Amino acid sequence: MNLFADAFAWILDPGNWEGRNSIPQFIGEHLWYTALAMVLASAIAIPLGWYIGHTGRGRDIAVATTGAARALPSFGLLFLFVMIGGVANRDSSVVIVLALLAIPPILAGAYAGFEAIDRRVIDAARSMGMTERQIVARVEIPLGLPLLWGGLRNAVLQVVATVVLVGFVRNATLGYPIVQGIQINRFDQMLGASILIIVLALLLDAIFALLERYATPAGVRAGRNRDHRTSSTRRRAAGGIRPASTEKEKSV
Repeated sequence: MNLFADAFAWILDPGNWEGRNSIPQFIGEHLWYTALAMVLASAIAIPLGWYIGHTGRGRDIAVATTGAARALPSFGLLFLFVMIGGVANRDSSVVIVLALLAIPPILAGAYAGFEAIDRRVIDAARSMGMTERQIVARVEIPLGLPLLWGGLRNAVLQVVATVVLVGFVRNATLGYPIVQGIQINRFDQMLGASILIIVLALLLDAIFALLERYATPAGVRAGRNRDHRTSSTRRRAAGGIRPASTEKEKSV
């Protein structure tokens, strides 16, 4: 318990919130690397996932590739790209590695969102004379957004956790206090930075959970609520009906 008290004392120390290598600076760098990686990964994975989900082409390759990519060792991949790109290009190498780790869950959420749509809805849109672009833009994208946000949610959590490794190749992000703490045996600093990373991850998870919830079109949410109320009413009505044989037995 003393270690946790020391960790919170390190977090609340006013000296750690001012100047260079301060907690706000580390948090800002952590979010900056996360945002860059997510933008790059989304720009690649979302259009590709929508194409696969709409046409069905390349699905097997995408499933195999995303499954294999999840098994990539983050630490080794980061050092490999830094060694190839050179010390001067560390930032670019870091962003590329983080984007590679974020692509699989985003890609899976993008094409799974399209595949989860009832095919009768797509057929109805075609029968109304919609073009393929209109079907994608007006039907498939809105209905597939909840699963896409779920994929983005998984990706951002993975990236936030992996950004810690940046501290091993650069004096930045919340990973740096952990790396520095290992070198100087400051366990309170290491634990304090870890707590900040956990809090940051929980906040981002809550934000994306809300986005995932409200990404469902209002009409679909209303229909689900109506179906839920109807089914509940039917269950209550069914529970209130007694078998005819029981009524007769009581009358006798």
